[in-house]
Amino acid sequence: MDTVAPPWSQTVGDEGRWPLGADPLDTAPMISPELFEIERKRVFGRVWLKVGRVHEIPTPGDYKVKRLDVARTSAILVRGKDGAIRAFHNICPHRGNKVIPEDGNETFGRARANVLSCRFHGWVFNTDGPIRAIPREANFGAIDKACLGLRPIHCDIWEGFIFVCLDETPRQTLTEYLGEIGTHFAGYPYGEATTSFRYSSVLNCNWRVALYAFTEGYHVPTIHAGTFPSLATLEQTSFRLFGPHSTSTLYVPPVEGVKPTPATAAFGGVLRSSDLHGPHLDKLPAEINPTRRSDFQFEFPTFFPNFLLHLGAGNGYPGIAFFTHQFWPLSYNRTLWEGTNYFRPPRNLAERVAIAHINALHRNGWSEDTSTMENSQEALESGVLPQMVLMDEELMIRNTHVNLQCCMDTP
Repeated sequence: MDTVAPPWSQTVGDEGRWPLGADPLDTAPMISPELFEIERKRVFGRVWLKVGRVHEIPTPGDYKVKRLDVARTSAILVRGKDGAIRAFHNICPHRGNKVIPEDGNETFGRARANVLSCRFHGWVFNTDGPIRAIPREANFGAIDKACLGLRPIHCDIWEGFIFVCLDETPRQTLTEYLGEIGTHFAGYPYGEATTSFRYSSVLNCNWRVALYAFTEGYHVPTIHAGTFPSLATLEQTSFRLFGPHSTSTLYVPPVEGVKPTPATAAFGGVLRSSDLHGPHLDKLPAEINPTRRSDFQFEFPTFFPNFLLHLGAGNGYPGIAFFTHQFWPLSYNRTLWEGTNYFRPPRNLAERVAIAHINALHRNGWSEDTSTMENSQEALESGVLPQMVLMDEELMIRNTHVNLQCCMDTP
């Protein structure tokens, strides 16, 4: 059924009406192994997925191997001699061994002489994919070397973020896939923030349970009451839908009597007063915090299906230019969560220590966030709750949920 939308949602509906309805949402996709298999193929096997940042592989020969368990593969992201970044399946076309053995979910290295070599039988590949050398090639008889290069994965870049699409024939280019949300968030100097701190954890919950927990601000006054009491007055507003993607803005009006701890005040002050690390609201894209409110915390979108980007320009959390979350399905009830804080590089010891403090404080908040998810999964798997109800400010969850179902219904 449709209901009259509150004022903040006027931008997402026609004539102030809900664009997605207000019915409860089915919880079955969060607890069903069978539905997970459909989702794995029809969602993650077809859409564009963020897998890295260009500064992670800055020079020719640098590579990153990214495990993509949801697709039962891993991807080699490598910068070629021409400077271009390409992606390949991490599999040798000879006998199927992994070309680069993995060390965890992300593995970094450098291709010597700009070639990649399979350790099993020594096949050698150029960093742009073609086979370069086959040991004892004469013993193979007639083989078509043109068909024996690394298997490519569609790869493209938006604002320094590396995306791949595992579909053999993508239905859209990356630009088409992102559409207006790509324009909305374009133009910020993301490339200046090359000091990053990445955290990850395997959570015993469905990836949607984890994603949805980070997609709304409704939980903040309760879950973060001890760590971030200043967020008690948080306002989540300016909701916008861009097809399967969505975004909203968080503002935090001052709370009377609430002050940061002495350490946070000191270290935060170092960053806030810095010409480099201080708030740069002027660098935000035009449609993000357009009135440049001083209590702006950050705008955060869901890039469908599993990538969140929080853009605060160093205002909400001192020094943090932006931060990201990503949720990778491992099975129907296990998820790899990855969270990364991005800072501009410190120029001296004071800035380095201040960044370390703010990063640790923010990490502690993430620990609070992830503490709810496994309990949610256990309760959902009881089967007692076949549907979940959402309040107004959980609109982004509804948009993701509805679009995931559309993908799953498309053969």
